[in-house]
Amino acid sequence: MHTPFADQLAGLDLAGFSIGPAPVSTSDFPVREQVVHTLEAVWSDLFAMVSGTALEADAEDLGWAFVNIFHRSAERKSMAVDRATDEVRALVATADGSEVHTHDLETQVERAQCAEGAMLALEEMREVAAAMYLNEFGSSWKPVSSSRFNHSAMLTSALVEGRDFLRARAEAKRRAAMPEGTPVVFAGGRTRHATEGDALTFGNNVWATLDKVRDRVPDMVLIHGGDTKGVDRLASSWAERRGIPQVTFSLDMRLGARAGFKRNERMLSLDPRYVIAFPGNGVLERLVIEAKARRITVVDRRGPLGTNPKNTSAKTD
Repeated sequence: MHTPFADQLAGLDLAGFSIGPAPVSTSDFPVREQVVHTLEAVWSDLFAMVSGTALEADAEDLGWAFVNIFHRSAERKSMAVDRATDEVRALVATADGSEVHTHDLETQVERAQCAEGAMLALEEMREVAAAMYLNEFGSSWKPVSSSRFNHSAMLTSALVEGRDFLRARAEAKRRAAMPEGTPVVFAGGRTRHATEGDALTFGNNVWATLDKVRDRVPDMVLIHGGDTKGVDRLASSWAERRGIPQVTFSLDMRLGARAGFKRNERMLSLDPRYVIAFPGNGVLERLVIEAKARRITVVDRRGPLGTNPKNTSAKTD
């Protein structure tokens, strides 16, 4: 599989990340069937190679890095689009109506569209690889220090006029950063379970709760803290399996002890329809109190193994 995989990477200009000549269309990039077939073959060979060796313990790290190859490449193309957009903006601002200026503007818009097409193709490859990561390790793939934007269906490749391109680009970036829909905040801490059965019950309760909320809010956008070791990981995996957009609010460690409370403020500022609360610490308790004070419906699952504490009290009585 080395040759076709190398050919596909070369076709996407992964080495230089330059803005290629226009025009460009979807037929200029690998089709999805080819991408899936090639990446599945590489993925299978990679883990077959390390299976049973001392590197097997590092398999998840290798899988994460594999997905990150395409993520970083897509980010570079996105920066190329931003640079080209800046040049378009400058040309629009200095428009003099001359034939030379009009030609330069059209050329720059076409170059931006070319970079945009490559970015979308690379993002699609990343999403294919991320799905393999999810199936292999049971958790959603998440970059270390950046967002996992998905611009597909956000951008258009048929732009021909400078001002239209700028408006569409600004709108696409906004929509990618904050998907359209109804925010639902999910919160919980890191929990330990006495047995594997308890852990499975807890996980099933998390997914069942999220499924019930989605039934009530079909256009939900899941808001959470992005913790890769806590209950956020379960929620993130659920969202990816269900095709639900996610927005994560990481802790700003520069704020020290105030970091968790500041994150609460930022998530609640989105005016969520629901706050789903699983067992956590005092910061989560404050989130629940603030949500109720704002008349936001709280789906309380802070009972044993992620159950409704009221049901537990009723049984005890």
